[in-house]
Amino acid sequence: MGNPEKNQAILDVFQFRHACKKFDPNKPVSDEDFDTILQAARLSPTSFGFEPWKMIVLTDEAIRQKLYPFAWGARNSLDTASRFVILLARKKADTLYSAEFIAHMMRDIHHLPPEAVHQRRERYRLFQEDDFELLESDRALFDWAGKQTYIVLANMLTVAAFLGIDSCPIEGFHRRKADALLAEAGLIDPDRFGVSVMASFGYRAEPPRHEKTRQPLDELIIWK
Repeated sequence: MGNPEKNQAILDVFQFRHACKKFDPNKPVSDEDFDTILQAARLSPTSFGFEPWKMIVLTDEAIRQKLYPFAWGARNSLDTASRFVILLARKKADTLYSAEFIAHMMRDIHHLPPEAVHQRRERYRLFQEDDFELLESDRALFDWAGKQTYIVLANMLTVAAFLGIDSCPIEGFHRRKADALLAEAGLIDPDRFGVSVMASFGYRAEPPRHEKTRQPLDELIIWK
């Protein structure tokens, strides 16, 4: 038996969410609400459960200003958003099947016994070599880790909307320059991390300019 009220409540949250282009700088997101958004990120699923990501919550005004010239998609957010985050994807040094970080995740986070660690690493090796052919280039591994950050991002946006908080996912930036800035600031090791995507959170200063437009389901789904 369905639950029409709950179903509609979920759809209302998705209708509310839009890529907010102008935030009200006088309306901060509370620590409690932002912690819930961060916990949603932490609890998000990732491939093999390896969590190949980190996040910078950017509060340093000087770094925000240095980011401004080449993060063209973030300029309104940098000026007005209450919270600004940068999602980082791990690189080959941490995501290769033989990496110590992978061993750490299986041993210290998943608490797998040695034999299970060996079996899971072998399955992960086959996944990287054969299934997804991720070992063709370092960029392929980075992009795979980047995919995991988008799962995290989607959950953050949805939880924010559930709390009545607006957000904007941001890909409008020069990736190499962003990496260099964060490395120069001592925030990342560029051999292990790169910027995947950014996002801002706050409260809209004005209603959306346009109604949400999406393709109908029958153009998106193949039933067979």
